[in-house]
Amino acid sequence: YAMLLSLIFLIVLVAAVVGFVFRHEIKTNFESNLNLALRDYNVTADRHSEAVDTIQRTLHCCGVQNYSDWEKTEYFTQRGIPRSCCKSQDDCLEEDLKDLSKAKPKVFVDGCFFLVTSMMESKMSVVAGISFGIACFQLVGIILACCLSQYITNNQYEMV
Repeated sequence: YAMLLSLIFLIVLVAAVVGFVFRHEIKTNFESNLNLALRDYNVTADRHSEAVDTIQRTLHCCGVQNYSDWEKTEYFTQRGIPRSCCKSQDDCLEEDLKDLSKAKPKVFVDGCFFLVTSMMESKMSVVAGISFGIACFQLVGIILACCLSQYITNNQYEMV
């Protein structure tokens, strides 16, 4: 049992170190994937389009760097900026969303990349604290399992 807990502890420790070391690559990959999701955004309900809509609605953002990122997409030429960027769904008309200057007061202008990464970085201290707490419990479990094993081994030879 102690060896199993030690193995799990080492796996978690390696995952944390790898996540810390490669955090910049994670950001870069997230940005490129968000750009791809915008480029391939469509009206049909695929996972990537739903994820973009959810991020934009939840974080009150639009595009990767800002709302004008949508201008480079095929979706913009057909329908304009998606409705998930609208500040108020009642105030967003499709003809306004096809013109960036008319859309600016009606949509969120901030990009989603900065908001997502800053939100993740602000929550990292909570994640690190919880991980540290779990690691302490695992270490206590490892120590107690070793003590129990030692106790059982010592008592086995004292029986008469």
